[in-house]
Parts: sequence; C-alpha cells; structure tokens
Amino acid sequence: MKKIPVIYEDNELIVCVKPQGVSSQADKSNDEDVLDYFKSYLYDRDELDEEPYLAIIHRLDRPVGGLMVLAKTKQAAADLSDQVQDGTMIKYYQAILTGELPEECGCLEDYLVKDGKTNLSKVVPKGTKGAKKAVLNYEVLDVFETDEGVISYVLIELLTGRHHQIRVQMANQGAGIWGDTKYNPKFQKVKRRYQQIGLYATRLEFEHPVTGEHLIFKNEPEGEAFDIIEMEDF
Repeated sequence: MKKIPVIYEDNELIVCVKPQGVSSQADKSNDEDVLDYFKSYLYDRDELDEEPYLAIIHRLDRPVGGLMVLAKTKQAAADLSDQVQDGTMIKYYQAILTGELPEECGCLEDYLVKDGKTNLSKVVPKGTKGAKKAVLNYEVLDVFETDEGVISYVLIELLTGRHHQIRVQMANQGAGIWGDTKYNPKFQKVKRRYQQIGLYATRLEFEHPVTGEHLIFKNEPEGEAFDIIEMEDF
C-alpha cells in the first residue's frame, strides 16, 4: 500500500487522509486497510515489542477518501467515540452528484434500514422495524450542464453516521453520487468497478480528548470525480 498521509499526530491520536479504494478496517477482501497500516507503521517506527493499541473512531466507505481520526489510547477512543455519539464531532464532505437537489440548501431527514445480506441500506417509512434516523445538511455550491446531464457540486454536513448514509440519501433525492455503482442508477449498469466515487471527507472538527483544545482539520478533495470541478473552473 502507498504511504497514507498523516496530517496530525500526538500521544493520543492520529488524523490521516484515507485514500479512495482502501478499506478503513479489515473486510472480506483481505486487502491491507487503514487500521492495519497504522498498526504496522507505529510498530516499526517506534520499535515496539507488541502490537500497539489503535482504534478507528469513524469509518469511511472504501470508495470514499478524506479525513479520518484514529485513537492511540483507550481513554482517547472513549472520549472521541462519545463526541461522535453526541454530535459534537463535526464532519463535512464534498460531493459530486449526477442530478439536482430540490433546494440550494436544506436538511434531509430520513429513516434507513440496512440489509445485512446485501450490505446495502435503503430509505423506509418512519416506524419500520430496525429503521434508524439519518440527518444531514447540504449546500449546493454549483450546478453545471454536461453532455451526460446535470452535475451538482455540494457541501454536506453529516449529523448522523448511518451505513452508507450520504450515498443513500442523495440517491433517494434523484441525485446520486458520481461513480456510485451501489446506489446511483446511472452507474449501476457500468461494467467498470469504481474504486473512487464523488464523495470526500474534507473537514473534521473535535475537542482534543486530553487537552480539550478545539481542533480543526481540512483537506481538499481528490480523485477522478473532482477533476470535473477543475475542468469547469469552479
């Protein structure tokens, strides 16, 4: 695996930029993942005698790139996980959508159910057994016409962290993520398997688990989908 960029590290945590096409943690593919990469990285760099403690605080889907935080101690893991649960960890994404959203900015609130057999989620009516509330805010940054239809460039604040949440909610609005063969009908018949989709974690904010300092991290989106932005001179 290529080197994974680290943009911040101290005794409690690591903030890295996950490459698109790499799993956050072990899956059925048995490919090297972010968690294993950094366990090996710390073991070798610090010349440790045993495998270091390391915990993923929030996962990114395999085809999604961007900012991730990992905890290096159990105390940090507990504190950061609490911030995820109570909504004080702030996560922003940028997305390229094939279609238009109903308003220039808004809040999407849906209920999602995950199918464990297919590893897919879907929007269902409130009250459906197993349904979990999914909420996000969005702002349309720009819209432009292409030979293949309308493309929207969108900023998203993720308020809950459900399985494939952004991908499902955007597809439900008729504006699926570019390159998403799981949820975007425009790409489901494409034979090519996209290792990258038009979704990138670009901003992350949280309180340091020990010092309490408010930390803010930013990273520009990368990948094939976001080359569209450069071509259109956003």
